[in-house]
Parts: sequence; structure tokens; C-alpha cells
Amino acid sequence: MSETPINVTGERIAGPNRAPAELLDVRSLANMLGASTRHVYRLSDAGRMPPPVKLGALVRWSRAAIMEWIAGGCKPVRTPGRAKP
Repeated sequence: MSETPINVTGERIAGPNRAPAELLDVRSLANMLGASTRHVYRLSDAGRMPPPVKLGALVRWSRAAIMEWIAGGCKPVRTPGRAKP
């Protein structure tokens, strides 16, 4: 039986030459952005950042999507439209 491959940082990866799909929790994301957890939720609720991935009761954000959003100048993700009633 073959073992699961491990990358240079010691993380298990899904297959040869594949990086893990990294998901960030709200605390990790807040730390990365230099913001409070509440501010992260506000940005997300307002559509000003990439939407989270919901796994049951867990809320996580894709590191790749966040990094792309930051590299693009942190532009709002959702387009302005009608306000919610």
C-alpha cells in the first residue's frame, strides 16, 4: 500500500505534485488581513471579498481566492445592485 505524499513543509497532499487546497478560518484570515474577525464577516456579508466555502457549520475561505483578491487590489466581488428589502 502506498503512503500519502508529503510536501516540503510536511503537509500531506492528495497526489503527486499536488498542493493541498488550503482553507482559512476567520481568525487566520483576520490575522492575514490585519483586521478583526467581525470586520472579515462584514466584508464577506457586504460582498466586498470572495465568498466563503461553507462545510456544514464551518465557514472557510480559499487561500488562493483571497490571495488573488488581494493581488487584484481588494476590489468588491459582488456588483452593486438593488438594496435588499
